Order: sequence, then structure tokens, then C-alpha cells
Amino acid sequence: MQAALTQNPSLRAFSHALDAHEGAIRQAGLSPNPTLGLSAEDTRTATRTTQVTLSQTLELGGKRPARVDLAQRERDVAAMELETERAEVRATTIQSFFEVLIAQERVQVAQQSLDIATSGTEAVVRRVTAGKVSPIEETRARVAASTARIELRQAQADLATALHALSAVMGEPQDAVDVVDGRPDALPPLPDRDTLASRIQAAPSLRRAQLDVLRAEAAFNLERARGVPDVTVGLGAQRAPDMGRTQPLISVSIPIPLFDRNQGAQLQAHRKREAAQALAQAQEQRLRAEVLQAADQLQARTEEIEMLRREVLPGAQTAYDAARRGFELGKFSVVEVLDAQRTFLQARGQYFTALSQAHRLSAELDRRLGDPHVGR
Repeated sequence: MQAALTQNPSLRAFSHALDAHEGAIRQAGLSPNPTLGLSAEDTRTATRTTQVTLSQTLELGGKRPARVDLAQRERDVAAMELETERAEVRATTIQSFFEVLIAQERVQVAQQSLDIATSGTEAVVRRVTAGKVSPIEETRARVAASTARIELRQAQADLATALHALSAVMGEPQDAVDVVDGRPDALPPLPDRDTLASRIQAAPSLRRAQLDVLRAEAAFNLERARGVPDVTVGLGAQRAPDMGRTQPLISVSIPIPLFDRNQGAQLQAHRKREAAQALAQAQEQRLRAEVLQAADQLQARTEEIEMLRREVLPGAQTAYDAARRGFELGKFSVVEVLDAQRTFLQARGQYFTALSQAHRLSAELDRRLGDPHVGR
């Protein structure tokens, strides 16, 4: 987890994007530059009039504070995007770790299945040689061993894929991780409804939607401020040869808001603010439904795992052991042994599938709700 949160490239990109907003805030707080003007009337020296003016635009209506406020809201959204990406990386790391852990267990199970199938084939060969069973049963046993060998290779390929995914999210070179240590049967905790309700309110996606509302509000305030015309004040001097002296110049100009009062941009910003508010409400409803659905599915997977542990796996193991001993004593056929073996392996496969789904659902909850320790 520490490696992923410090080395993941996407997190570094979001962090740099957040730092870039500091420049935007600084730029938004700057005043307009003054303007230096130089003009001359007539090209003849004896009759040429020269003017030099320095003008400055004075922003009215609170434009500069509105720009700064909007830039700050943009920075807040970028900070929340970074937190959302951290939650994504954190959840992906947890999910990838347990996928590797379970893939390792699947390889061990596949190897055990191959060992069982190989020993079963050897037992059938001995009985065929002794003339106690038909050679057809030897063929069936060899097919079962070949199938187990294929499953082992597939499990090894799945493990390699999971290791590559874990290395990628950690920001490590490929093949940097070759094994992980842990307990795949350590089930994730089931959050209660009160905890889920409090975490939903602090979820990064919901907070991002709420910040979008504040950003839209700041954008509307800026467009409303832009509807107030600015005043341009100028000071200068004029030199005319026929007058023999320098005359001071003072100018004040202001646009007349007769046609353009920025009303179109204000309407657009107003509608975007309403849209952001509606999207925030929709995001809260969607997030609540998705979180509760994932929590219910996690509860179902946990109950399934407990039942598999308590009833199915022990029963399948007992049935297989009994069938194998009965075959060695000549009481059961190889078909019955293979059926018992298939049932046992299917039960173990279902168990690991349920474990994988449980950890994936738990990671999905963390992905949507964020780190439970952030802000606490």
C-alpha cells in the first residue's frame, strides 16, 4: 500500500495537476496592466502635436475577488480528484493483492489436484494390470489427469497475470513481485448500516459533486461581476508647437452597457449551477444504492463462504476419501472416484471464487467510499 501511494504514476500526475492550480490562483488575483500610449498628429515637425498617456483599467463589481474564488474552487476540485484517485489506487491495490493471494492458493490446489489425479491413475493402472478393472477406466483416469494438468497451467498463467497487475499498481517494474504472504480466508469486515451512512456522506465522489456545485456558484458570481462595466482612467500630456507649452491630459472612459450586459453568460452559468446541484443529488442517490447493493452482496458472499467452510468442503472431502478407499478395496468403480473427486474440486473452486468476490466487493466499497481514516 505504501509503495502504491508513493510510486503510482497516476497519483503523481494528479498531484502535479493540483500544484498547477496555485499558479492559476496567483494569476487570478493580479490586476490589469497599465497601458502606455503615444500618438502624434501631422508628420511635419513645425505643426506636429504629440500626446503621451498612461491609462489604467479599474475593475469594478468585485471581478478580481470573484476570479480568485473561482480559481480556489477549481483547486478544491483538483484536490478532491487527487483524493478520489488515491481511493482508486488504494482499492485496486487491496484487490490486486488478494487476487494474487488467491491465485497462489489456486495454483496449490491445482497442483494437489494433479497429484491426486496422477496417484489415481497409477492405482487404476495397477488394477488394470491385475485384470480387476477394464482398460477403459485407465483411459478415463488419464483423461482426468490431463485435465488437471491443463488446470494447473491455467492457474499458473492467472497467477502471473495477477502479479503483473499488482506490480503495475504499485509502480514497480514487471516481475518485481513474485510472491505475497497472507491469509486469503481472512474475510473483510462487514460494515454496519450506520457506518455506511456516515461514510457515504464523506465519500470522495459525493464531495466532488458538492464541490462542483460550489465551483458553479463561483463561476456564476464571476459572470455576474463581469456584467458591471470597468472604468479606465488615463493621465498624460500633450505638446503642441504652436502653443509653446505642454498641456496635461486627463481621461475617463466607461462602456455603456446598452446591449451587452453579459446576460447570456450569466444565464449559462446559472443553468450550469442548477445542473451541478441536480447532479450532486443524483450522485448521492446513485452512490447510496451502489454501496448498499455491494454491502448486501458482500454479506451474501460471506454467508456462502461460511457455509462452504462448515458443510460443503468437509462433506466433499469425506465423500472423496471414502470413494478412494472404497476403490482401493474394490468396492467402487473409477467413475465413482472421479465423480467424488470432481465434486470435491468444484467445491474448492467455488470456495476460492467466493473468496475472490468477497475481497473484490470489499475493495469496491473502499473505492466508492474512500479511505475510512481520511478526515477522521
